[in-house]
Amino acid sequence: MKFFVIQVKQKMNPIKKKIEQFHEWRLRKISTKNFVLILSILIGITAGFVAVIIKNTVKLMQWFLGFFFSDTVHHYLYFIYPLIGITLAVFFIRYILRNTIRPGIPNVLYGISQRKGFISRHNMFSSIIAASLTVGFGGSVGLEGPTISTASAYGSQISRFFRVEYKYVVLLLACACAGTMAAIFKAPIAAIVFAVEVIMIDLTTFSLIPLLLASSAAVVTSYLFLGMDVLYPFEVQSTFEMQELPFYIALGIVAGLVSIYFAKIFNRVGKYFSKIKNLKRRLVTGGLSLGVIIFVFPSLYGEGYEAINSGLSGNLNYLFYNSPFERFEGNMPIAIALLALIVIFKVIATSATLGAGGVGGIFAPTLFVGVNTGLLFGLVVVEVLGFNININNFALMGMGGLIAGVLHAPLTGIFLIADISGGYTLFVPLMITATFSYLIVRAYSKNSVYTLQLAERKQLITHHKDKQALLIMKVPDLIETDFVVLRPSDKLRQLVDAISVSHRNLFPVVDENGIMKGMVKMDDVRHLIFKQKDYDKITIEELMYMPEHWITPHDSMDDVVDKFDNSGRFNLAVIDKGKYMGFVSRAKIYTDYRKHIEHFSHD
Repeated sequence: MKFFVIQVKQKMNPIKKKIEQFHEWRLRKISTKNFVLILSILIGITAGFVAVIIKNTVKLMQWFLGFFFSDTVHHYLYFIYPLIGITLAVFFIRYILRNTIRPGIPNVLYGISQRKGFISRHNMFSSIIAASLTVGFGGSVGLEGPTISTASAYGSQISRFFRVEYKYVVLLLACACAGTMAAIFKAPIAAIVFAVEVIMIDLTTFSLIPLLLASSAAVVTSYLFLGMDVLYPFEVQSTFEMQELPFYIALGIVAGLVSIYFAKIFNRVGKYFSKIKNLKRRLVTGGLSLGVIIFVFPSLYGEGYEAINSGLSGNLNYLFYNSPFERFEGNMPIAIALLALIVIFKVIATSATLGAGGVGGIFAPTLFVGVNTGLLFGLVVVEVLGFNININNFALMGMGGLIAGVLHAPLTGIFLIADISGGYTLFVPLMITATFSYLIVRAYSKNSVYTLQLAERKQLITHHKDKQALLIMKVPDLIETDFVVLRPSDKLRQLVDAISVSHRNLFPVVDENGIMKGMVKMDDVRHLIFKQKDYDKITIEELMYMPEHWITPHDSMDDVVDKFDNSGRFNLAVIDKGKYMGFVSRAKIYTDYRKHIEHFSHD
């Protein structure tokens, strides 16, 4: 047995040696920036493959479920399909994976802000499996989030393997996100804007090049395996006219209000399901309620991209097909009512899917709600108010308005829809609708659905370099321990001896178990230093005091800065469950802060 172990070690050593030799060669021959460019292409290709795999997996699953049954029978199976899919996903997560799958984009943001760019290895496959089961069986969510999470996990592992420093890890994760969006939507420019706007990296002259390379590599990979057709094709039939300006402004306001509804319902339903501790009850509640909603509104089944394409072309058949309202097809008042109901219930269906334990994203649902909001608005303007406008254009603008509102990403909405429409003939109305939607939503909340929970926990990284630096700084990295420690039973003599050898003016007092009992400040005992007759009479316990302000190793830097401001102190003790760990100084924070600012600013 020992011989076998030795043999294995000997076989492994050459591999490790080769890896080390490669790293040494790379450092000598290839500059870090050039190597990052190479990695960005690799990550872009990987993101393209991930998008192809997850898309085809879901297609295959949906084809299989519909192969053995007619449309009528298949429609009745909508009652149980979502429950089956979510149950399988939860079973996989709970009993096979035995880990947690975070929502896609929040998972990337959390990895950047709290784990130095590290995303767990299981995300390299877990999101594909769980999301395919969820969406394949009709879960009313999208695949963009899980695809981004998967591609970013590969980007994280590639970065760690090649020992890339933190600021380039963040850039490569952004490359994974841009590559994913480029591969899915065949929209490389919009994908770059998305990475900058939603992933919140700081765009510099250098960072733009890896994003371009990753996005291009991903979209070419997608072309090879999925063809060159865009996901949501749209043909512009009429361009912007000045008399339509008030309607685009009004649509922007409506899109903003619908975005607020989306965010509120999404959060409320999520909190409702989080309170249901019994797994079976949560599955049954979410799965069956979702089944009922999809049975009544079949267009809410799965991602809904067929319904989106129908809506963009002005074809309203998807509202009635294979539904209880099929006999009302062609009835415009019923169509308007159904559009309003679909907007309302799509958000509930998405929230229920995720709340019950399904895995998926909200990007596709946002597009779905956007198209139907634009159609609803256009039909009301034409059929009720009697104005002559191009309804298809408003369906397209609705998508841009909801992206701007729900995701807090107006530029992504503008450029993505511009790419979808094949040009910039509708760029002005896109800007108007997206801007007004974003302004309405920002007045309600400064955080999107993606970032709300991270912001509440003060874990959200931002475009501001100062906030980035503070977020990355951690208390344990700032602790200084070169303080002379005293015991409560020590005499004044020990304090004088400590003063003679220490360059500090603070002396922590701890017991034999390391519990902090107080501290002594030299300014408070200066008058006793020359009273030698009291050296063996006065104990440290008589001189010490317990500081009013201290910090813990788990405090955020925002909290630490607040405590320094409120206390007026230059040093604060770090105490963990009563135990003394050291001190953090203003000077140390400032020095570390300046290093991070310089690091982020260096292009």
